[in-house]
Amino acid sequence: MTAKKTNFIGLMVPSNNTTMEREIPKWTLAEQCSVIRIPRPPGLLAQEDIPAYVEQAMNLSTKFTEEKVDVVIYGCTAAGILAGPKKDVEIGQKLSQITCKPVVTTATSTARWMQDHQMERIALLTPYSDPVNQCLTIFLQEFGIEVEVLHSMQARDTNALGAITEEQVEQAARALMTDNCDGMFIACSQLPTFGILGKLQSDFGRPVGSSIHATASYALQAGRVL
Repeated sequence: MTAKKTNFIGLMVPSNNTTMEREIPKWTLAEQCSVIRIPRPPGLLAQEDIPAYVEQAMNLSTKFTEEKVDVVIYGCTAAGILAGPKKDVEIGQKLSQITCKPVVTTATSTARWMQDHQMERIALLTPYSDPVNQCLTIFLQEFGIEVEVLHSMQARDTNALGAITEEQVEQAARALMTDNCDGMFIACSQLPTFGILGKLQSDFGRPVGSSIHATASYALQAGRVL
């Protein structure tokens, strides 16, 4: 993705996220990124957490009605995955109704990016638990995408998730790709990838995307700034 200049982005992330706020402005060249942090439990999200999490997101999003924001990003990959494809779209639509802004959700952006890059069989790198990985696999199947190989870095909680470095992500990615894959995707808006996606894609000779990269791509389009 070639970054183009954008204006103002409203970013909604889980309270523990330390990566998206740094990387979204780099991908989009946004002049300003206003952040809402959605409270969440310290452990990894589970399906039973989603209704309360989404309700908090809806309540907090009213902040963006009072700010100059061109597009809103719901940057919650696992929450969208656990909610499922239809619910994730509904969440985006409801947030758009509240904020009166176009809304891009990370979970749907993930699948859409792979579709747009004609990826039918993928290598998938995540930090998620087995239940979330299973939900992600099913989520992608709804879009005609099959997971050929999967590796999870198995972060046991938000502290472990936040400690994963870009170098560790790159090392895991290089060990994962196989000849049978159309490309690779690195899922989770906490995993840092800005400095490695270009190298991986060049070395693999196939598309390599990440949750933040995909979200930024569609935020640019939704904000009509390309």
